Amino acid sequence: MRTHHWIVALPAIAISVVGGLLSLAIAAIVVLFATAQTGADGTARVPGLTGEVSVIRDEHGVPHIFAESRLDAWHALGFVHAQDRFFQMEFARRTAAGRLAEIIGRPGLRSDRFMRTLGIHRLAEHSIEGLSTDARAAVEAYARGVNAWLDDPASRRPPELIVLGVDPEPWRAADSAAWVRLMALLLSGDWRTEIMRARLSVHLDTEQIADLWPGEPDSAPTTLAGLPGLDRAFAALDAAIPDIFPEASASNEWVVAGARSRSGAPMLANDPHLGLSAPGMWHLARIVTPEFTASGAALPGQPFFMVGQNGHLAWGLTTTHADTQDLFIERLNPDDPSQYLVPGGSLPFDEREEEIRVRFAEPERQTVRTTHHGPVVSDISPDSARLAGPGRVIALGFAGLRPDDRTANAFFAMNTAQTPEAFREALDDFHAPMQNVVYAHRDGAFGFAVAGRLPVRPGGAGPRPVPGWTGTHYRQGLVATAHRPPSQYGTHDAIVNAHKRVVSPTNPHPVSNDWPEGFRAQRIATELEKSERHDMDSFAAIQTDTVSLGALSLRAAMLELLPGARRNIPEARALAAWDGRMARDLAAPLIFAAWAAKLQEMTVADELSELTGRLRGLRVRMLRRMLTARPAWCDDIDTPETETCADITAASFDAALADLREAYGRDSEGWRWGDAHRATFAHPLLRFVPQIAALVSPTVETDGGDHTVNRGTHRVRGVRFDHVHGAGLRAIFDMAQPDAARYMIAPGQSGQFASPHHDDLMDAWRDGRYIDLATDLDTLRRARRPELRLVP
Repeated sequence: MRTHHWIVALPAIAISVVGGLLSLAIAAIVVLFATAQTGADGTARVPGLTGEVSVIRDEHGVPHIFAESRLDAWHALGFVHAQDRFFQMEFARRTAAGRLAEIIGRPGLRSDRFMRTLGIHRLAEHSIEGLSTDARAAVEAYARGVNAWLDDPASRRPPELIVLGVDPEPWRAADSAAWVRLMALLLSGDWRTEIMRARLSVHLDTEQIADLWPGEPDSAPTTLAGLPGLDRAFAALDAAIPDIFPEASASNEWVVAGARSRSGAPMLANDPHLGLSAPGMWHLARIVTPEFTASGAALPGQPFFMVGQNGHLAWGLTTTHADTQDLFIERLNPDDPSQYLVPGGSLPFDEREEEIRVRFAEPERQTVRTTHHGPVVSDISPDSARLAGPGRVIALGFAGLRPDDRTANAFFAMNTAQTPEAFREALDDFHAPMQNVVYAHRDGAFGFAVAGRLPVRPGGAGPRPVPGWTGTHYRQGLVATAHRPPSQYGTHDAIVNAHKRVVSPTNPHPVSNDWPEGFRAQRIATELEKSERHDMDSFAAIQTDTVSLGALSLRAAMLELLPGARRNIPEARALAAWDGRMARDLAAPLIFAAWAAKLQEMTVADELSELTGRLRGLRVRMLRRMLTARPAWCDDIDTPETETCADITAASFDAALADLREAYGRDSEGWRWGDAHRATFAHPLLRFVPQIAALVSPTVETDGGDHTVNRGTHRVRGVRFDHVHGAGLRAIFDMAQPDAARYMIAPGQSGQFASPHHDDLMDAWRDGRYIDLATDLDTLRRARRPELRLVP
């Protein structure tokens, strides 16, 4: 039988047609994203306003809101946030509510199961009930502003929602409170470290684990002994946790007294570090009313400035790194598996049923169980539930999951406080996440406080999971305000915090087992001491400083172990002469980063196996300890010829140079840190569509590294060091003129790809420049900036 050539060609024709249609679909989506933009001028009718509001955007797209009352201003801010960032807001509230699978299908299930188990959005509804009358009025005014934009016929839906076919629901006050709850979860990651310690304790002894986390108490309990199979349970739980947590946790803040500033008033600087994305986490705005003037950075979806100033006070935040989470291994009652054991008996689980709707699939039903410690997280996925083993479950205790959390209330009070006393009183309601707060007042007062709830643990802060049925590790309430880490109220001429330890090791209520390395705080303090008096420019120079004391410390140990012959090659000489600046135009930072990454991998890989990649970031304290005091780590079983730390140091140096030459050429004088260290601002959803992501993800080469004040935390990919985490916001305040604060965010104000303000701040952010929001209504109008009139 003769076969026609066109029949044989059908599969190829079909593939070609499908490929063409796919290309057309991608092109249509790109055009939609490239042309969709919401107007920034004109007139809009906004129900609920008591008077007319003018919103004028400056040259950077920052809205200046002029209103007759602060409630009208927050109302307008909701409208503006929706204009600029509504898809980001929608994505965040769906993440918090466990409703991503409704719009993206099964890929959203991992996150949804997790959020439904923790009950983040249910808890946010409790937060609204606990707000003060004034705070609730502000949040509800903001929600009305968001809904006014949604209802405005002139509003253009974000293209992401058009492509997904999503018709957004009205915004509720609880959606705003959910943002605060979600941030509390994202900035409190100790339980993931507990999971890793638990998994490692099957393979390593206590001393080896202490090498990985120098400073961990020797008395840390090993609870997996006698409980076979839990290593598989924790591996399954690890796999079930969604990939939504930051790559690292690091921020800087400092404040100096008026005696140390050129203006004679206190000065404050803050740069919170989070993951980099487009749009970024932060949105800048300025509010001007007869009773209230403020500027700062908010998270789109909630109305209050998390970092900012109100004419009387300025404030900033860093994460405390407090251990506010504990994993409990709970035993089931052998006679009644609907109950779990407690000292003296058993208790029934609190249970609820959750239905997770899944696009293109049947809904999934999930039973959520809760113990007196907290939700049963081993129920997140079928695998983790099965592998928890017969007769036991794993529960999470977390201060941020209490229904009476009043952190949203605290932010309102912080934003509106006019005296240091009122500001400190506001911090009493700041419950989660635990934060280090600095503030400065225009009358000369300034201070530092640790705010947040810390559990009372009779056995101390546990670095690993503990038994829940014995009562030995039962959390006995919360540490009273008077017994939390001590505050400092202007007792020094300068206060610096960059995640360094905030209490002594002998504190009766342990705060953390794992304080970050103190190189950034040391560098900030040193730079502050170089000048008797500071101004905005000197503070900016410190915020954008790129000297890595951590790299210099480790470089010294590495070169000391390097055999003499290798010290004379050009790359080693470049490192020896290097001043520690992680500048993008230098070769030495690239040589150091590649060598250190290879050395860390070769040192721990045979002991940690598949968990090696979980040690994110360069761990200087750990690696120095191994090289100088714990040489057993240098015995690489895969390469017997490397038996000493000098051997493994040389082998890693050779391997790193070989990789660099292959990637960047044989002449190391032409190597540049910026060629390997680039920040990519990826869209939270489109990053999973490579064909589109490459077109809509702003990218820029950057300075900095893991231990620089100008943080450039990177993810190692061979000899690429992708900049994934850093100061998405910088702010500097001089209380002699608080309204003239300097700010910078990345990559820009707008979440709309077609907007000129989508990534227009990226180069300025990279280069350490700032913007000033101090201007008046007449000046903005004379400059013919876009003006939006919101009328009742």
